[in-house]
Amino acid sequence: MKPIEIIEILAGDGTKLSGRRYVPDGAVHAVVLMPSAMGVKQQYYEPFAAFLCEHGFAVLSFDYRGMGDSLLPQFSKSLRGFKADISDWAELDYNAALLATKAWQPEVPLLLIGHSLGGQLAGLLPDNHLIDGMVTVASGTGYWRFNSMKTKRVVWLLWYFLVPFYTGICGYFPGKKLRKVGNLPKGVIYQWSRWCRDERYFVDERGNAMDTFHHQFQAPILSLSFTDDEMMSRKNIDGLHDYFRHAAVERRYIHPQDISSKRIGHFGFFRPEFRHNLWQQALQWLNHRASDCSNIIDSKQTI
Repeated sequence: MKPIEIIEILAGDGTKLSGRRYVPDGAVHAVVLMPSAMGVKQQYYEPFAAFLCEHGFAVLSFDYRGMGDSLLPQFSKSLRGFKADISDWAELDYNAALLATKAWQPEVPLLLIGHSLGGQLAGLLPDNHLIDGMVTVASGTGYWRFNSMKTKRVVWLLWYFLVPFYTGICGYFPGKKLRKVGNLPKGVIYQWSRWCRDERYFVDERGNAMDTFHHQFQAPILSLSFTDDEMMSRKNIDGLHDYFRHAAVERRYIHPQDISSKRIGHFGFFRPEFRHNLWQQALQWLNHRASDCSNIIDSKQTI
């Protein structure tokens, strides 16, 4: 793998985002976009990105506005006054990263690894028709009544008390101090809270179903979810993927014992200890999808 390239991505409204490109030493089979989960910095995915790079995949990661390396210095101590919601993250930031990924490697298939929120927001991208295949990891809706039993016992307190109380006082959600998710902009936490309190999940401020772009997503999807996920239940996982009604979805519900492990959880997939089992599952699927797409491209060029 060549040295990691730190790049700047311009969001749809001109906001500057920080991204990282991982470049293979040899030929590029496909390019992979890796958006982050809620409150997770792009560096968290570096071991898995490097693993994919070792196997011929170019990878691009990025931080949403107000998060990680995309956080402006003046907001490093407090996000009070920072304006952004999840729709901005999806339609402006994520979509811009998608276009940047395509422009970087236009001749190869474009694949996506969506962890949690990263998989959720794929259906909100105006240009998601550019995606040739997607692997979702522990990605489902956040509707609290469908959350895993461990989370459901306490999360109602978050959505109905902690979020309105602390966000109202601080002007943003002080997740670091509360040891929950991390600091989030006011607009992000309020929108997320609204979604997580509604079974339909993707709802607007009036409680109506949002207009999304799930209908134009037709690429195959591999859903990797885990029976010991402390946040997502099977209902959450299925609820999200049912939105992609025009895509062929392969759903794998993995028990830790299936891979001789004691624990996977919501975040465990990206730990290097899983490079010989879980990572191989994702790699095999990505290789197969990249090969299928390349064959289609070659056949069209021949015609």
